[in-house]
Amino acid sequence: MQLGIRLHDTKELPFEERIADVRNLGFACGHLALSKVIKEFSTSDEALTPGLAMYIKNVFARNQVDIAVLGCYLNLANPDPEQLKKITNRYMAHIRFASWLGCGVVGTETGAPNVAYSYELACHEEQALQTFITNLRPVVKYAEQMGVVMAIEPVWKHIVYSPQRARRVLDEIASPNLQIILDPVNLLDISNYQKQEAIVEEAIDVLGPDVAMVHLKDYRPVDGKLEAMGCGLGMMKYDTVLKFIKERKPYIHVTLENTLPENNRQVRAHILEMYQNA
Repeated sequence: MQLGIRLHDTKELPFEERIADVRNLGFACGHLALSKVIKEFSTSDEALTPGLAMYIKNVFARNQVDIAVLGCYLNLANPDPEQLKKITNRYMAHIRFASWLGCGVVGTETGAPNVAYSYELACHEEQALQTFITNLRPVVKYAEQMGVVMAIEPVWKHIVYSPQRARRVLDEIASPNLQIILDPVNLLDISNYQKQEAIVEEAIDVLGPDVAMVHLKDYRPVDGKLEAMGCGLGMMKYDTVLKFIKERKPYIHVTLENTLPENNRQVRAHILEMYQNA
């Protein structure tokens, strides 16, 4: 695997210095959320020009760091028509930008049927799923036109909350440009985490062929909910997912999440040791 990190979990530095620091830490790739990583200049829709893409691409290339994911984690099930239009335009701007950057995927989670993007029981209902699929369809069509892969990340508190539900989205849209970001912890909740191994096995069984990249983090139950943290600091078991990566996904991008600048090296070393023994 090519192990990387979510870039906004690293030490806050000017953009070029930050990418150099990521390489010095030993990471091979990064998850880039533009507005969370770049503060020196605008990353609005109109700022995402070919020239800016080539500048950013060169900074990463100079440091031998891949852009594994260009993150655009906005709510495609937003019920407000004006907000949804802006969100859709933002996705399309990211897709164009990704085509110039040459990054792995444009990544997203799957929203909630409210403007607050917060969990409610309706997230898991059929109507919310159909709304998400309807609104995702033109975005994926645009990704096809631009030669870019969109990758959705199932999350228990969002609309696409299970492997089976993600499989439905893939099958209904039926595009080679729609794939999966597998984050095993995001499939867990306080109500099901004790079945984590079975849930991860199901995700690999149902979604494995369409997994384009992997996120890794850890968790611990705290005050009736799961608290995310860096790998090796909680209760997550990685054997199944690391074996999947090793046997079926050579050189796949894998990015760490919910680390801190103080423990990035520790978490990286922990996962690499586990991977060697998988």
